[in-house]
Parts: sequence; structure tokens; C-alpha cells
Amino acid sequence: MDSSDELKIERMSAARHAALDWLKSRINYERTPLPPYQDRQLKLDRMRQLLTRLGQPDVGMKIIHVAGTKGKGSTCAMISAVLTAAGYRTGLFSSPHLDRIEERFGIDGEPCTSAELVTLVDRVRAEVRAIDEEVEKSGDVTGSPTYFEITTAMALLHFVERGADAVILEVGLGGRLDSTNVCLPAVSVITSISFDHMRQLGNTLAAIAREKAGIIKPGVPVVCGVTDPEPQPVVADIAREHGCRLLQLGRDFRVQYHALAESSGGDKETRRPGDVSALHSLSLYPLVSLSSSMNFELLIPNQELKLDNVQLRMPGPHQADNAAVALATIAELRHQGWCISNEAMRQGLSQAMLPGRVEILPGEPTVVLDTAHNPASARALVQTLAELPAIERRTLIVSISSDKDVPAVVRELAGHFDRIIVTQYQDNARAVPVEELAEVVRAELGSSSTEVLVCQTPREAWRKATTTAKPRALVCISGSFFLAAELRPLVLAAHAADTTAPVSR
Repeated sequence: MDSSDELKIERMSAARHAALDWLKSRINYERTPLPPYQDRQLKLDRMRQLLTRLGQPDVGMKIIHVAGTKGKGSTCAMISAVLTAAGYRTGLFSSPHLDRIEERFGIDGEPCTSAELVTLVDRVRAEVRAIDEEVEKSGDVTGSPTYFEITTAMALLHFVERGADAVILEVGLGGRLDSTNVCLPAVSVITSISFDHMRQLGNTLAAIAREKAGIIKPGVPVVCGVTDPEPQPVVADIAREHGCRLLQLGRDFRVQYHALAESSGGDKETRRPGDVSALHSLSLYPLVSLSSSMNFELLIPNQELKLDNVQLRMPGPHQADNAAVALATIAELRHQGWCISNEAMRQGLSQAMLPGRVEILPGEPTVVLDTAHNPASARALVQTLAELPAIERRTLIVSISSDKDVPAVVRELAGHFDRIIVTQYQDNARAVPVEELAEVVRAELGSSSTEVLVCQTPREAWRKATTTAKPRALVCISGSFFLAAELRPLVLAAHAADTTAPVSR
């Protein structure tokens, strides 16, 4: 690399940091305690104004809009993978990101480049400043675009400029007042409804369902993976009121999950042309995975579809439900005239994966990284861990955000581990203080013999877990997206160092 190349890299790095600094200066409810909706005064008019100034990049887009308490990220990744396998250039806007913000703006499974990120920020910054000036004059303190609104606009611009044939928008929070809800989609998707963000969305599943179902638009087909008897009728009623065709899990389509608990490794994974497996491929590391499959059946007259033994790269019965919702969405798109073969469905689901969703990282000990942060997702994690081959000792590294139902999450996890290391993620102020979380863990364990350790930082927790781990041990990292984001690069770096270290003879 000559000096001119080094200079270009330095300039791009500086430009990227400047772009990130500007984005971080905006109100960001991913990194601050979330106030109730009425206090935030969220309003879609602000998002519409920003998009109008940017030339309305969403107009004419073929959009799949996805909401849900859990599973929406995985479902989005699966839909994206199938569409890419079918030959569609597919954009995916997802949040939050694990490592780099570029992950939020994917095309066919690849994040945008740093140069594209800088260009996108430059495109939106002038329009945001103009809105800020109007807001300052009017005195409306709630009128300035937020971090998530700006990144939503950036995503839509990126997809237009990259010529995306299809776009998948993952809702950030709720649905009705989410900044993505300015779109007019081809299909609206609701993956699941359980308790989370109660202060913002409501204290009952029915209330939460009304917020999630706020993405339903008049006449736009709805695919629903909600099966709980309290929220499901709410979604059905809203779909009916809007004159929408409804595809309901358990009625119009069904799934049967088959777990094959096999651990594989040794061969390095390679990415083939058209492989849409991940934004963060583990191509440099041995692949470790659970192999699982499912049977899917669409029961709608004149649209019947039956796929047996569909291979899933993402393990767990909850992922089979997500895959069924994804396939029902694909079936609806095919009903609308999209050209998507059965083989593309199989190929996409066999390749689709998402970092931090029961992600089995390479090396010894076995490390499972999961972003479970509410009781339902913690329960799904435990069910999937039960499919793993026999493990001699199970260790949990846990940190949880203060706005979550902390006792309920701990209750779902604690009894399934021999040792729990309580820590506090560092890169966000929302973490429960470590001693406070440790008290919750001890209270939930009661007289259990489970060992509880306290480490002030995730790095310290990782060191404690691995220095005392035995062969065939399991270390599970869970409780928060932010914990997963801090520990994932550390774990991968440690395992990379292990594989390149000279072998003593």
C-alpha cells in the first residue's frame, strides 16, 4: 500500500467519524431511557416532511413492512434471503446494529460501504438542518428529526440509488408511530406479540397488538404470526376494518419443526456467489451450527403450497415459526405476480442467518450469543439450547437493560445454567447496575446451588468464563443486544488468535 492509498483511507476514516458524530448528536431512543409515547410526542408528520424534502424516495418502492415483539429481525433476514435467491435486488433496513451502523443498510446481504454511508449523511444533513431551523423558529421542541428517522430516510435513499427491486423495512419500536410507518407496502407482516416496551406500547397484549397493528394499511394484505389468544383477534379485527386479506399462522399456513442437534465444525465456511447468509459472515472462522429443518404448508384454496424438509440455518422452534411467516409472505408476493420459485425459498432459508440470534460462535468453549432481552425471547433461547449435544457445564454471562422486565427475563434463564456471571455493558447508559442485577439473580435462584459471580465489565466476565471453562463447556451470552454487541467482536478476536497461535510441540 503506497502513501496515496494510506491518505485515502485516513480521509475516509475521518469523514466516517464526522458523519457518525453528527448522527450521534441527534436524539436517539436506542441509547437513552424511553419515555412514554405521549411524552415523546412522536409524529409521522416529521418523517414525511423529511422524505418530501429528499424527493420522496419511498414512492413507488416495492416494500415489505415487518413489525413484531420478537422475530422480526430474523423474519426480515429470511424474506431478504429468499428474494435475493429469486434474483431480486433486495434492500433490508434493520436495527439496531451489532458492530457498525453500515449493517442497517443492506443490499443482498451486504452492508453499505463507509463511503456510501458518508454520502448518505451528506445528502440528509442539509435537509435536517433546514427542518431544525424551522423548528427553532416555531418553538416546537419535538419537531426535529431523530436518529432513527434520519437513518430510515438514509436507508430509503440508499435503496433507490442502488436500484433495489424489493425493500424490507423492519419496524424499530411498536408500529403505529414508528418512522418506517410512512410507507405503503405490498405486504404488512406482524411476527409475534409479547410483553416488551410496556411503558410505550401498553400493559396488556391487546394494547401492544393495537400498536403493532398500526402498520396495517387499507387493502394491503397482512401476514400474521401471532397465535396468542389475546392479541391475535386484535390484529384480525384491524385487518378486517381496513379491508385487508389476512394470512394467519395456524389457520392459513402451518409449520412443523424438526430439530437435528448436531454440532459441526472444522471446515471453513466459504461464501458462494449469491450466498446471502449474513452481514457479518464468519468466513474466517470454522462454522459451528445446529442443523434443523421444517415442513411448511399453505392452506389457502387455489394457492396451496407444501414444502417438506426445508433446511434452516437459524435453529430453534421459534425460528421455524419465523420461517413460516417469511414463506407465507413470499407466497403472498407470488400471488401478486412476483416470480419466486420453490427452490429459491429453500435456498434462501438454508442460507439466511442473523448475528446474535442463537449464534454459535467457533472454538472452545462452545459460545452461544443471543440478543434475548424479554421473557419470550429468553424462553425461546432456552428451548433452543436444549437441542445442543450434552454439555458438561453451562455458564451464562448476562446484562439487562433497566427498561426491561428484569426479574422475568432472569426467571426464564437462571435455572438452566450451572454458573451465572453478572456484568454490565459499558457502551450504553441503560444497563442495570451490576450489583442490582446480581441481587435479582440471587433472589430468583433462591436456594439453588448455581454459582453467581459478579464482574464489572463484559471483558472481565468473558475472561472469567473462559479461564475457568473446561472442554465441552458452554458459555451463553444473553440478556441484551448491547451486551452481545460488546462481546461478539471480543469472542471472535479471541478465537481467531487461538487458531493462528503456533502449536507447541
